[in-house]
Amino acid sequence: MEAKFFRFLKIVGVGFKARAESEGRLLYLKLGYSHEVEMTVPPAVRVFCFKPNVICCTGIDKYRVHQFAASVRSCKPPEVYKGKGIMYIDEVIKKKQGKKSK
Repeated sequence: MEAKFFRFLKIVGVGFKARAESEGRLLYLKLGYSHEVEMTVPPAVRVFCFKPNVICCTGIDKYRVHQFAASVRSCKPPEVYKGKGIMYIDEVIKKKQGKKSK
């Protein structure tokens, strides 16, 4: 399968990891929940993990690649106070100021 479209996601957070198994058909995410999140990858998409915190979704169908990348991101969208979560590589998170202590 020739990969035409790519979507890179990075995972930010202590102990947050991803791993791809069975030739990019399964994606396991450790996101600080009590369980591992298991995602089945749709047939038109392949998943690679170059590092435990970088996920690459590739495929020939742009819509399906981006759709799957969005569903992975929705497992733990980036939060605005610490910037932890799953975000696209080119995404910029606007951080918010926390509560001010007197």
